[in-house]
Amino acid sequence: MSDLISMRPVETTECRHCGAGAPLDEHFCGQCSRILALGRHGNYFRFFGLPCKLNLDARDLERRFRELSRQFHPDYFYNADQAERLASLERTSYLNDAYRTLRDPLGRIEYLLSLEGSPPVSQAGESVKVPPALLEEVFALNEELDGIREAREAGAAADLLRERLERAQAPIERKREEHARQLAELCAAWDALADDAPERASTLDALRELLIERAYISNLITAITREAEEIG
Repeated sequence: MSDLISMRPVETTECRHCGAGAPLDEHFCGQCSRILALGRHGNYFRFFGLPCKLNLDARDLERRFRELSRQFHPDYFYNADQAERLASLERTSYLNDAYRTLRDPLGRIEYLLSLEGSPPVSQAGESVKVPPALLEEVFALNEELDGIREAREAGAAADLLRERLERAQAPIERKREEHARQLAELCAAWDALADDAPERASTLDALRELLIERAYISNLITAITREAEEIG
């Protein structure tokens, strides 16, 4: 079986200088050592030499980022030909985008979903629909916020309004903590799956649903913060 795996074709790119083929995930030509044009790249994980896992070592990611930043820095290619200067700029830009995405745990999940063909979580109209798991909390919070606004406009004491707001926020905070726990469990479950595991699709669906819930929870917290600012 291992021999069959090793015989699988490797995606390659062609060096513009010597014409040699190089694996798509290599940054420099193994034949002439020139920086390779970015062209079409696989994904951010592979660009860093990492597996497509959701639990990454932040320090290792930063180390890889700094290492590649030095290798691609345009200053090193100041006297190089135009193709190499362009390649260094392309790889530097791609590197920065990749690092910004992968260092954020939620951005990392959404990026993985995009790699797997899942619709964007932030697509138009998504936020209009209340996630079923949050219906009870959303209804109760909106009702209480309406009551707090009416009391504020009627001249209620700020201390009393802040106490009501803190009580209204408590269930949302508990939901956020529960959500974080579920997300951590799903990330660990994804990382443990084999590439051909039948559970991959259902795990990705669950991750997407949790991201939608996370966005809605953030909106609820924003509404609470806005009301707190109005109270003063």
